Amino acid sequence: MKKILIPICVIAVLVCFVAVFIPLSNDRTAENIAKQLESSVPADTVIIESVSKAGKLTGNGNGMQYFGAVLIKSDLTPDELSDFYSGAVVKKQTSQKIEAVEHEQMSFETVIDGDNYYIVYMFGGSSSFFANLDIRGH
Repeated sequence: MKKILIPICVIAVLVCFVAVFIPLSNDRTAENIAKQLESSVPADTVIIESVSKAGKLTGNGNGMQYFGAVLIKSDLTPDELSDFYSGAVVKKQTSQKIEAVEHEQMSFETVIDGDNYYIVYMFGGSSSFFANLDIRGH
C-alpha cells in the first residue's frame, strides 16, 4: 500500500504545480509588463489605470502571450508619447474596450470622457520552460 501511496502523492504535487503555480507565475509576468509601463511617466501625463493578461491573446497557434497596458491622460501629442514610450504601442483610446487583444474581452473600468486618453501597451514573453504548460496558451 505504501508503494502506491508515494507515486500518487508525487502525481498530486505535480498536478497542483501545473494547475496553480504556473498560471500564477504567468500572470505575474504579465503584471510586470504593466508595471514597467507605469514606472515612468512623461510630464503633463497621468496614469489612470493599468491592466494585464496572460494567455492566448492574439493570432493563431499555441503559446503563452503576456500583455500589459496603461490608460493615460495626457496633453502631449501621440508622437511625443510614442517617443517617450519607445518599444510600446501608443494609441488614442476612445472607449473602455481594449482592441489590441483579439481572443479575450478586456476593457478599462474608467469611463473615457475626453479626447486626451491614450492606451500604452506591450506584449512580452517568457523564457521559462514551464510557461507553455499553462492551458490558457492553447
